[in-house]
Amino acid sequence: MRNRVLSLEAATALLAEPGTTLTVEAIATRAGLGAATVVRAFGGKDALLDAAVSRLLEPVVQRARDLLTETTPYQALRTFLRELLAFQAAHHAINDQLGGLDLPATTALRADLVAAVKEMIEGARRDGAVRTDLDPAVTTTLIGQTALAIARARPSSPDLVNAYLTVLLDGLSPQGST
Repeated sequence: MRNRVLSLEAATALLAEPGTTLTVEAIATRAGLGAATVVRAFGGKDALLDAAVSRLLEPVVQRARDLLTETTPYQALRTFLRELLAFQAAHHAINDQLGGLDLPATTALRADLVAAVKEMIEGARRDGAVRTDLDPAVTTTLIGQTALAIARARPSSPDLVNAYLTVLLDGLSPQGST
C-alpha cells in the first residue's frame, strides 16, 4: 500500500510539471522506488496514470457539479470556465501523454465533466443567456477546444484570460446570433 501511495503521489506531482515526460522510470525516481516496484503496485503504467489523472480530475468534476447547484447555469459556466482555464494551464501537458492508453476512470470522469458543461450550456440556453442557433454539441466542443487553446497559450496576465473569456462568452450570447 505504501508503494502505491508513493507512486501515485509521484505521478501526480510529475503531471503538474510542464515538459515532463511520464515514464515508469521517472515516476519511480520521484517516488524513491524501483521501476518494477511501481509497476507491481499498479499492474502497469496505464493503471498508474489513470489513477493519477483521475485523482486530479475528481475535484474539477465535483466543482462543476457544485456550481450547477449553487448558481444560475450561465454564472456556473462563466465561473467554471475561468477555473477550468487555470486547471488546464497547470496541467495541459497531460493530454499530450495520454493518447493510446487504457484509462477507464479518466475517461469516465471526462465524460462526467462534459456532461456537467453540457448541463450548464443547456440551462443557460433555456434561460436565454446563450444563443440557441448553434447545436449544443457544437457549443460544447467550441468551449472545450477554446478553453484548451487558451490554457496551452498560458496567457501572461489575468486580464488577458478575462479578455479571452469575454470574447468567447460574448460570441455565445443571444445578441451575437445575428
